[in-house]
Amino acid sequence: MNTLRLTRSMKVLLLVLLGLAVTLAAAGIANAWGNYQQEEFEKMLKGKAPIRKGDINPEIINLSPVQPASVAPAAPSGFTPQARLGFHADNEWEPAIAADRFGHIYMLYAQYGGVPGCPACSNPTQVLQISNDRGNTWGSPLVMYPDGAATGGQWDSQIVVDPVDGRTVYASFMQNNKSDIIVAKSTDFGATWSFVIADATNSGTDKPILAVRGQDVYVVYNHAQTIWGAYSHDGGATFTEVKINQNGKLGWSLAGGGTVTPDGNAYFAWAGYENNGGTNGPVNIFVSKTSDGGASWTTKTIDVSASPPDCSELLCGWAFLGAQLVMTSDSAGNIYLLWNAGSTPRGPERIYFAKSSDGGSNYSKKVDVSLAPTGTHHAFPAMAATGNGDVRISWMDARAANGGIDKWNVYYRSSRNGGSTWTNEVDLSTYVEGFSYIFPDGFRFPFGDYYELDIDEQGIAHIVFGEALNYDSPGSIWYVKGK
Repeated sequence: MNTLRLTRSMKVLLLVLLGLAVTLAAAGIANAWGNYQQEEFEKMLKGKAPIRKGDINPEIINLSPVQPASVAPAAPSGFTPQARLGFHADNEWEPAIAADRFGHIYMLYAQYGGVPGCPACSNPTQVLQISNDRGNTWGSPLVMYPDGAATGGQWDSQIVVDPVDGRTVYASFMQNNKSDIIVAKSTDFGATWSFVIADATNSGTDKPILAVRGQDVYVVYNHAQTIWGAYSHDGGATFTEVKINQNGKLGWSLAGGGTVTPDGNAYFAWAGYENNGGTNGPVNIFVSKTSDGGASWTTKTIDVSASPPDCSELLCGWAFLGAQLVMTSDSAGNIYLLWNAGSTPRGPERIYFAKSSDGGSNYSKKVDVSLAPTGTHHAFPAMAATGNGDVRISWMDARAANGGIDKWNVYYRSSRNGGSTWTNEVDLSTYVEGFSYIFPDGFRFPFGDYYELDIDEQGIAHIVFGEALNYDSPGSIWYVKGK
């Protein structure tokens, strides 16, 4: 029997050929999977949800851009029925809202799938809608940033009014494939805007959170496991970057809320996931504080939540329903926290409230502020405060789903004594005909990673939120106001 003997050079050649074959095979597999493989990889990495993509729909572009809105009078609950805002294209995402002291309400959001009347707009595009009469009527939505497709997409809306002058408006969002953090400023009630790149990276960021007081402007965001910030002390003209959390061992981090108190200290809330890429492992809920204008930060642990509930059946990512904390402060410097957290891995989460009256050195014991039955899923806290102890809170919960996650409502409570006592719950969700995802007792699923509320100079609360069939769409933005 003849035996084949391989020389050293033949062995090397075979190894090279084998490696080349493996490489080509891998390339072939990657090509076969195409965008799906990449999106699944991004889905594993993305903390709150998979990255939403899709083509621009010519039918949407051809819609009329003239789409004003009006709001019906308040119901016996004290709140108006929900009214639809934004372009009526069924893909309006993650709305932010702010009220000034001159009767203007500002709503900013990301429009997916195309913008009516704007064939050059990116996907998504930041769209601004303004009311000049405290939310009774709204002008047509407008494209905020003028450069259209050159932006490489625009995500994660933030909009706030400077509490010092009550009129200067700031906004923030990501663009350039989520590599740039943009801060915008308007001094003429949203008629014109200036834009500054507060941070530019070579890779994607996520979830910018904006907080302003006077000339101090902060925007905090995450880059994978790390929380970063950019701060300005010249009214947003220039920014300096800073790394806020030094713990590189976290699996993922996500910013949640922020505030600047009258003494100039800035506070930002964020969630630190100990694991990544699946619904497993605890979630640490932190508040970071700076007393030197952003140069250095200290971090305090507020709570630790169990791993988030799985919601893949409704097409959302592994942490979409995960713990997150929002925060605000009043004119007396009291700090208020509102967050969702759970005690059982992948189980339902509750809504908790706490406060600090000593600059964040100590926080009160957490209080469950929801009246929903045990076993109800809660998510997406929203909060605002004004004066000395006037606090408004809101959240979404699925009590109508009887332990499931396929029917939600938006609830609201208020306090006039800093959270010591609360009014009864008000269900802000009202039935609207003609939508496959809105029912008499709730809506199918939250649309977006967050929603917001603010309080105007007359003490009226303005709330904007998203409702949808599932995470992907169709979905739309709804607005209510009241006390």
